Amino acid sequence: MDKRWLISHVPELLRQRAFRNYWIGQSISLVGDEISRIALPLVAVLILDAQAGEMGGLTAAALVPALLFSVPAGAWADRRRSRRRVMLVTDLGRFLLMASVPVAYAWGVLNFVQLCLTAFAIGTLSVLFNVCDSTLYVSLVPAKSYVQGSSLMNGSRSLAFTAGPSLGGLLVQFARAPFALFVDALSYLLSALFLFRISPAEPPPSARRRGHFTAGLKWLVRAPLMRPMLAAVATLNFFNFIYQALFVLYATKSLGVSSGALGIILGSGAVGGLIGAAFAGRVVQRIGIGPAIIFGFAGFSLPLVLVPLAGGPELLSAGILTLAEFLSCFGVMILDITSNAFQTALIPDALRSRIAGVQQTIGYGVRPLGALAGGALGTAIGLRPALWVATVGAGLSVLWLLPTSLLRTRELPAPIPAPDSEPQLSGA
Repeated sequence: MDKRWLISHVPELLRQRAFRNYWIGQSISLVGDEISRIALPLVAVLILDAQAGEMGGLTAAALVPALLFSVPAGAWADRRRSRRRVMLVTDLGRFLLMASVPVAYAWGVLNFVQLCLTAFAIGTLSVLFNVCDSTLYVSLVPAKSYVQGSSLMNGSRSLAFTAGPSLGGLLVQFARAPFALFVDALSYLLSALFLFRISPAEPPPSARRRGHFTAGLKWLVRAPLMRPMLAAVATLNFFNFIYQALFVLYATKSLGVSSGALGIILGSGAVGGLIGAAFAGRVVQRIGIGPAIIFGFAGFSLPLVLVPLAGGPELLSAGILTLAEFLSCFGVMILDITSNAFQTALIPDALRSRIAGVQQTIGYGVRPLGALAGGALGTAIGLRPALWVATVGAGLSVLWLLPTSLLRTRELPAPIPAPDSEPQLSGA
């Protein structure tokens, strides 16, 4: 193959060494996360015999830190000179925590409490990693390449959706669920290695000012399109995590799907995500950034209505679940790529971590509430009716956006400046 032809077809960002290392490290970590997404609940179900209420509690344990710590983590991170170093430390911490689960299982001391505490601690470190990541990302990607960068990162996420669950299901099938989590632990270690290899010029830390802690929230209140987007994300996440808390239990117990088949279903369905990532740029060019965001919300949520419709022989159920995953993953890639590019363009550098903290509190903070509601609903009305509530409720999230100007927004917006009226405190 002609080397010049190959280089000309490699995305421009991947020709840059710093972004390439960042992208590789994040891609590996995403695959590990998807392995744990199926392996961790299977540890609870298959090894510890967890029921619907306990599954809701386990899912919530990983998500409560976003509700508790996102805003203070964002305020703290915006005053750090090197967010990359913070991310390195969190990767190493998550490696040790995730590795503790297979070690405890090997010694015969693994219990449900440890599983929940580990999920909570990893969730806490992930909050800190994520609020720092938004600032590191813009130090590696120029504004003109936000859609391409978002496509590459979400393409990796789609590949992770494809490879991770399939690999996780097979690892659980042949090596027991706790040992599958060791692969996720190694992914954090590799992520830290690739982060160590880059040293970009990050935006300067924010000075200490009155109102530093609440500046991100104030900015979001001033940004009109952000308010309905946050409401839509919160609605989608709440109902989707009712779904997430119950899906594995429903698929394995109600439909009789095996661990290996479940991994293949999730992996096969995520091929739609790869297609979505490949076509996101064309969708934006054809209909504009705002309509593409609305299309993504609907495309992510509505296909999941097929899941509570599944039934009958295992092969038929597997086919319905695969179709639902395929279409939903196509939609979520369009949503993630377009909304990430839109918000990255809109947010000023000085407030990125604080705004990310508020967004995580609102968007991620409702996830444990949804997971707990899922456990309660699954116990009270049964798995299939609870999944009807989850999937229909998630589909209604798009209603927040229809009355806004987003439908008429064709191009990426200019940044809305950070408020600078707060006087700087002495001793900053």
